Amino acid sequence: MAKLKLEFFVGLFVLAGVCAISYMAIRMGDIGLFEQQGYYELEGRFDSVSGLKEGAAVEMSGVKVGRVKSIAFDAERFQAVVIMEIPDSVQLSTDSVASVRTSGIIGDKYIKVSIGGEEDVLQPGDQFEQTESSLDIEELISRFVFSSEKE
Repeated sequence: MAKLKLEFFVGLFVLAGVCAISYMAIRMGDIGLFEQQGYYELEGRFDSVSGLKEGAAVEMSGVKVGRVKSIAFDAERFQAVVIMEIPDSVQLSTDSVASVRTSGIIGDKYIKVSIGGEEDVLQPGDQFEQTESSLDIEELISRFVFSSEKE
């Protein structure tokens, strides 16, 4: 009887551990199974989103407020189309600017949203009027190297 009781508690402890690890993996992976908050989608068109990946952060004032849902290429305009998910609680004015930035010198790419001053807000499915593409460090270095060789 004592052995059965011990096995029961060991099994219960292992089950609790597996549940805790699963919960932490989901939370750390930013999967969003436990989120009750609603989101709306906004579109941004960029000349270059080099290094930006789906799932990348969308930040305002250094705080993550959303994520990149998808990245596609528009063959007619030769631009990258980025769909972002923003929480319903965050209202962005129509003159807000979305720019692709790098965290650190060689860090991950993310989208920084600079809020504008307009009173009108972007609605679900709207497009950012102003966007800024990413600054490619490799391209700048190669320009510098090749320009110094010409001199």
